[in-house]
Order: sequence, then C-alpha cells, then structure tokens
Amino acid sequence: LKGKVLTLDTMNPCVRRVEYAVRGPIVQRALELEQELRQGVKKPFTEVIRANIGDAQAMGQRPITFFRQVLALCVYPNLLSSPDFPEDAKRRAERILQACGGHSLGAYSISSGIQPIREDVAQYIERRDGGIPADPNNIFLSTGASDAIVTMLKLLVAGEGRARTGVLIPIPQYPLYSAALAELDAVQVDYYLDEERAWALDIAELRRALCQARDRCCPR
Repeated sequence: LKGKVLTLDTMNPCVRRVEYAVRGPIVQRALELEQELRQGVKKPFTEVIRANIGDAQAMGQRPITFFRQVLALCVYPNLLSSPDFPEDAKRRAERILQACGGHSLGAYSISSGIQPIREDVAQYIERRDGGIPADPNNIFLSTGASDAIVTMLKLLVAGEGRARTGVLIPIPQYPLYSAALAELDAVQVDYYLDEERAWALDIAELRRALCQARDRCCPR
C-alpha cells in the first residue's frame, strides 16, 4: 500500500504554523464541560460563559427581526404573499431579488456584490460622512470582516528573505491577524498597546516596532 499523500510532514508548512486560539483546546474543553453539564455531571458551576469570542447571539442576544424576515423572503419568495411578513420587509426582499440573476438568491453575483446593496452601503457612508460622495462602484462586499482582511493581506504580501512583507499588528490582538500572516508566510510585526491607558496606542511604541522590523522585513 502506498503511504498517505497528505500528512503533517508533507502539508503546507505555512498552514501548519497557523494558530487560532478562539478555536483551540480551551474551547474544546468548554464544549466538553457543557456536554457534561447536560448529562447531569455535578460541577462547582452550572453554566459555561463563552468569553473567547464576540458571539453575541450565543450569549442570548436576540437577532434583529427585520434582517431575518428579509432573508427568509429572499430564500423562499413564496412567502412574499404571506400576511405574516411586514410590507417594508417584502419591499426590501423584492428589490434584492430583482437584482439577482433569474430573480433567485441562488444565482451567482458579480464578485463585488449585488448592485442595490452596494448602492445602499454607499448612501449610508455618504450620510455618515456628512455628505461626502461615496461611489457604489468602489464598494466591495465580503462574507464578514475576516474574509475582507485576508483578501487585503493576500494583495499586500510579497517578497522573500528580508524583502518579505511585514505587517504591524497590535498586542493584544485578535488571532485572525497572526493566523492569516502565518498562512501567507508574512512577517508579523508586534507593537504593544498601553494597558495603563486603557490599551491606548503609543506612537513611540509603533515607531519602535516599525524601525526594528525594517532590519528583517519590508513593512507595508
């Protein structure tokens, strides 16, 4: 029999270096504890409070009804004739569906996202910024912040040796940044926030990190 093609030794070493603490052993142990509590195992506590990630709905926050209504209508347009949905949600769903190929949410969209949604985002930015025009053609929708960050890093990272791209990230940091940089084989450049000043940014510390990094990489 031939050996395994993909093993820890043969896989991409950049991926092997990735660490993502919010999905690590502490979370796995928390899941085990929750399961044990459901099974009636006696503990010195009655619940597990998830503080590893900003997962508001997992902590009991109720979702915004309007969003769920519009999504339900888009996924199953037959509900547009239902009296259980408000008219404003129906209008929003119809506008989105009109912009989809075949008037179906399952159709492919252009890479930057559905046009009416990008127009709405541009209008919001214009109102937020006191009337400064925003062009919907410059809006690129993503599947969450993490996907957008990784996409931008892919564009920035290049070079080898001392020419490798360096990216400054704050410490403490959200593990997405270090994980993405490890996967892309970029250089992580740490600068430390000032805990005594409510984790404020210190410009001198930022300059220190930048200057020292230039000896081993190309900060971008």
